[in-house]
Amino acid sequence: MSAQEIVYAYRHLYRQGLRAVQFSKPARYTLRDRIRLAFHRGDAANFNAHKISNTLEFLKYATTEAGLEHKVLKNLLFVWYHQDEGVKIRPGKLTPAEHEVSTTIYDPLNHTIRMLNESMEMCLPAMTTRGKLF
Repeated sequence: MSAQEIVYAYRHLYRQGLRAVQFSKPARYTLRDRIRLAFHRGDAANFNAHKISNTLEFLKYATTEAGLEHKVLKNLLFVWYHQDEGVKIRPGKLTPAEHEVSTTIYDPLNHTIRMLNESMEMCLPAMTTRGKLF
């Protein structure tokens, strides 16, 4: 994809995502950060127009009905929000065992998101943030 198509894809995903979460405050910032992180970390060769259109369709269904798509998106944003908040709020230093748990606890979720992306040919971000987002 060209740079212009990637910018358009980012804008379309972000705009449709905002509609899906109905511009609610914690969800829109979490969505923005995750989409931004995925586009910063991703390569231009990895972006597929078909996957992006399927993801947009998923977000449109999450917008129009309070069905399965809406529940999946709501729960993903809930987990991502608390994952990011957990990174910001750390009382004291972590032991090596606690650090290992905190870095690997979201691996099953990320694997599930990758499998969902593979089966539905979508491009939901499946990554764990460790530390600051940027």
